[in-house]
Amino acid sequence: MRVERVGGGHRIMGDESADIELANAFLSHLEVRAFSPLTVRSYAFHLLSFLRFCAERDLSLAAVTPMDMYDFLDWLSTPKRPPGTVVALRSARGAAPSTMNQRVAAVRGLFEFAVVIGARAVCPVPVARRSSGVRAKRRGLLGHVSSGRPRTGGRLVREPSRLPDSLDEGDVAVFFGDLLTYRDRAIVLAMLLGGLRAGEVRSLRLADVDVGLRRVRVLGKGGRERVVPIDRSFFVELTNYLRHERPTDAPAAECFVVLRGPTRGQPMTEAGMRKNFRTHRDRTGAMRVRPHRLRHTYGTDLAAAGIDLLVLRELMGHASPETTASYVHISVERIAAEYAKARS
Repeated sequence: MRVERVGGGHRIMGDESADIELANAFLSHLEVRAFSPLTVRSYAFHLLSFLRFCAERDLSLAAVTPMDMYDFLDWLSTPKRPPGTVVALRSARGAAPSTMNQRVAAVRGLFEFAVVIGARAVCPVPVARRSSGVRAKRRGLLGHVSSGRPRTGGRLVREPSRLPDSLDEGDVAVFFGDLLTYRDRAIVLAMLLGGLRAGEVRSLRLADVDVGLRRVRVLGKGGRERVVPIDRSFFVELTNYLRHERPTDAPAAECFVVLRGPTRGQPMTEAGMRKNFRTHRDRTGAMRVRPHRLRHTYGTDLAAAGIDLLVLRELMGHASPETTASYVHISVERIAAEYAKARS
């Protein structure tokens, strides 16, 4: 079994079976509900993992029980080593807790869809245990602007609570100094100075860029549109890219395109952007520089500068106020300074 791109979406391919047919029907259902192509692709790979688990146990989707879901978690946490392959010790790990929860969420969606269409009577995915008793609702720093709707399902696997993973100035400077094109520098600055996600950068259209007002219109997750002002240095690199590098005959509406090779003029792909970042990481040794960490650095820097959290939420396109609140934390340097002050 494998995931393949079919038309404008992704589907699970393999031996014809009712389970694969049901999974692909669910993926089609997500597309009808206007889920983004990247979300549908992610669901496809999560469901592929579960179908492989079922295949190893000769288990059909119709026969899955809640206990099978806990076995699935055990299966995900077990390192998968290809036969005859030597791997580094640090790579001999199972799926991360966040990945396990994402896969459980995808499987829950599949079974809820199966219940709706009558393929199953009940959803076998357990619901995470929630505390009981009379307690005040946890609101968080931005609870006053939250929808108040409880999250359904919950997480079966506890995830460590970590601060957003931002980057050191030195790593960013070394990585940025190795970029050879205006295009690549503009892409990095869009993430670092505008907080754009990698997918938002790739889908950014020429018509979305306002050089005069120094802002861009971004279509983010869930179809949420926002306008983001970006520092002048981004538009300097972008203007040079448009004047000197972008093929004049490029048919793509997207801003950033392939500069050379058989796909010259076509929109930059996810794989192409990943390869570009990987190449410069390997050459500079700045191994921590990744698109989402550049975005985290943007959010952390603005939060540390005291920007209003509602403004930061709008700039970053967060659906949940709790996500924005995670950028507000006391720096290590301030903690050390306050501790030394108290001890003096």
